Amino acid sequence: MVYKTVGIIGAGAWGTALAINIARGGTNVILWSFDGEYMHFNGVDIPNNLTIVREPAKLADTDVWLNVTPSSFFRETMRKFTEFYNDQPVIICTKGADSKTHKFMSEILQDELPTCIDFGVLSGPQFAAEVASGAPTGSTLAGTKRVLDAGRAVLNLAYLDETDDIIGTQISGVGKNVMALISGFISVKIQSENERALIFTRCCNEIINLGIAMGAKIETFTGLCGLGDLFLSATSRTSRNYAGGVAIANDITPDGTVEGIFAFDTILTRAKKIGIKTLILNDMYKQMKL
Repeated sequence: MVYKTVGIIGAGAWGTALAINIARGGTNVILWSFDGEYMHFNGVDIPNNLTIVREPAKLADTDVWLNVTPSSFFRETMRKFTEFYNDQPVIICTKGADSKTHKFMSEILQDELPTCIDFGVLSGPQFAAEVASGAPTGSTLAGTKRVLDAGRAVLNLAYLDETDDIIGTQISGVGKNVMALISGFISVKIQSENERALIFTRCCNEIINLGIAMGAKIETFTGLCGLGDLFLSATSRTSRNYAGGVAIANDITPDGTVEGIFAFDTILTRAKKIGIKTLILNDMYKQMKL
């Protein structure tokens, strides 16, 4: 199939970056923005084949959808688009889980768009500004054959890990937010580098155990959405979650949205529900007073 036009839902930093990168690769892009605004990146121009719209109906005839809305608005936004869905493969580019139900984005998509059988998840080490600037970027794309075919054709990324492990890819995305938060916190609270490594590794193990119990593949956690994203977020002071952990350790309220705080509750809640032990994660949660 020829993918002539991509519809992107959400014009925040990540949605705009993806839109610019895909359009730069030659595919037409229609970018939906709730208020008509989009993210501006220094030194990066909007390609001529990228159109910004406010009407969901404008995405009805596109060939593939990318949903890039924040997790807190994912369900609400999906409902706006239900009547305009025409069997496009849907790629979820939102990392995180619903703070109230603790559902992952694919589960919410199935709630709101039950006719969609071809859906997937894009996740990995992806700082939006670098993607917008054209820096080489790799990601994991998980989904059905139609999703993988579509992603391969339009995403215009340097490298794609391809898998059918949708749940593992999402747990990796949620878990890395938790681990970045913890990493920032222990960088302040714990002076021993040995102990930091001990805590970090055992927390990672508990998250992986949860993933395997939910049907994830172990190799997903060593791929770009797992180890790759973990390296980017848990070692970078520009990561919002790492910075959030540092702020919490210093008794300062973190700036902006820190996804790791909500993700932490999701990981613990879902682990408890299916009987996975999270002794070290529980201890860190208490220490951080979340």
